[in-house]
Amino acid sequence: MKDIAIILGIRPDVIRASKILKLLESSNNLTYDFIWSGQHYSENMKDVFFEQLNVPKPNVEFEIEKGNDAAIVSSVIKNIYNHLEKNKYKAVIFLGDTNTVMGSIAVAQHNIPIVHIEGCMRSYDWRMPEEKYRTTIDHLSDRIYAYLDGYKNQGLKEGISEQIIKVTGNPIVDIINENKNLFESGDQFLSQEISKLIEKDEFLLATVHRRENVLEESSLKEIVNLINKTDKNVIFPMGYTTQKKMKEFNLNLNSNVYVCDPIGYLEFMHLLGRSDYVLSDSGTVVEEACILGTASIQLRFSTERPEVYDVESSVKFDPSEKHTDYESFISKVESLKNTNWEQPFGDGTASEKIVQDLVNLSDTDSFKKHAPSDYPFDISNSLKG
Repeated sequence: MKDIAIILGIRPDVIRASKILKLLESSNNLTYDFIWSGQHYSENMKDVFFEQLNVPKPNVEFEIEKGNDAAIVSSVIKNIYNHLEKNKYKAVIFLGDTNTVMGSIAVAQHNIPIVHIEGCMRSYDWRMPEEKYRTTIDHLSDRIYAYLDGYKNQGLKEGISEQIIKVTGNPIVDIINENKNLFESGDQFLSQEISKLIEKDEFLLATVHRRENVLEESSLKEIVNLINKTDKNVIFPMGYTTQKKMKEFNLNLNSNVYVCDPIGYLEFMHLLGRSDYVLSDSGTVVEEACILGTASIQLRFSTERPEVYDVESSVKFDPSEKHTDYESFISKVESLKNTNWEQPFGDGTASEKIVQDLVNLSDTDSFKKHAPSDYPFDISNSLKG
């Protein structure tokens, strides 16, 4: 029987957890099962990232019902619950704030300790399903790895015990620091069309996927209007839902905007590092841009990563508002391009800190001891493996 399980389900999870998985793979002190929830299932949204980052493949892959959030979440919960009927772990680990982390409900039903990597981040935008999910798992968790002190303080204000939360820094810093040479070679994966577009001139990068932007016609129109105000070439790897909604809403991008399907991580990071700036509603992309020294326009009403504003690496553009001054946002981000900010996300040792803490907890069977003294039930039996 393995000591722990780590359950992931989407592209950013694979990237952020890639070093953690490698450290677990090489550990002599901790055995693990890597479980893929099935939330992302197309090749260019999953498999390519395992290959490019040389990440260990999952030991278990679930087949889940596709469709709306309710179908995906209920299917993830059912699969995890059934798996735990036959596999008892000392703890089960989740990362992030997606449909997959709602599988923590099944873990709680088995009274197995829950570990949440990326805990206590808050946007305070209740429209976002991610806000609901991360709040839920944080309040179910027996161990939370918060990236920054500010995130920990948010958890404390919600009544989460200080004993549960450990501040580690953000593992995305580890990944970027260790893979810069790989990113530089990412141009070999680019299509001929993109290679030609970026050969001589400055270019921008754009990504839009967040449902409060994509599913709302007025918000998506505001983003399109902003992108259309630039004369520079724009590379826009566009998710399939975004492509569908662009057609449905009859929205058109200018001829200087090159739209393609989602691309691999190495070529994306190559483009991100070379781009003049990026326009994105992805929290991960805005983090990565900040670390790489690329300015950004964050296409969000609210963000769980306000640090990019604090260090002045990013400009806020709220798509839920009606704008007439699109040029001013472009002017603001252009003024940030040559600014030497210091990235605020950590020193590049987060993955080691997380794995070492897991080893320590597993060695002493002490996942529970980080819970409050009045913890509502006894989970000591599940800690015996």
